[in-house]
Amino acid sequence: MSLIPQLFGGEILDPFLSLINKCPVLNTPTDWKETPNDHIFVADLPGLSKDDVKVEVVEGRVLEISGERKNVDDDVEKNDRSSDGGSSSSTTNTTTHDTWHRVERCQGKFHRRFKLPENAKVDEVKASMENGVLTVTIPKREVKKPERKLVQIE
Repeated sequence: MSLIPQLFGGEILDPFLSLINKCPVLNTPTDWKETPNDHIFVADLPGLSKDDVKVEVVEGRVLEISGERKNVDDDVEKNDRSSDGGSSSSTTNTTTHDTWHRVERCQGKFHRRFKLPENAKVDEVKASMENGVLTVTIPKREVKKPERKLVQIE
């Protein structure tokens, strides 16, 4: 038996995958679909609420999606302050007396930027979030096609 799996708890490590690629919140996988009327962005943000996410249009035509998944220790401190040192009544049921054996859910800040095309109506952006899935809809405007002019050769 190899020593490496023993050191890492029997897990198989893939040297080609970074921590960012293993963490869906930090990587923020986002789909961008263009329909005849809209640009639609769909981002998977498991475990986050709309209060944890910020959607902005910056620099004229850049869509920015950012936010943060709080650290597990932040929940511990908040719960201990509100529960007078006893067991917490929060949904995480966490106190400072608990021992974490494994923390695999990703935490930290994320930030994605998308340069929008000229036909995006950046003043009419709408966003909604349901079950950890963020949907941003940006209507399209008709872009005037440049006219062609035939030039006579002399």
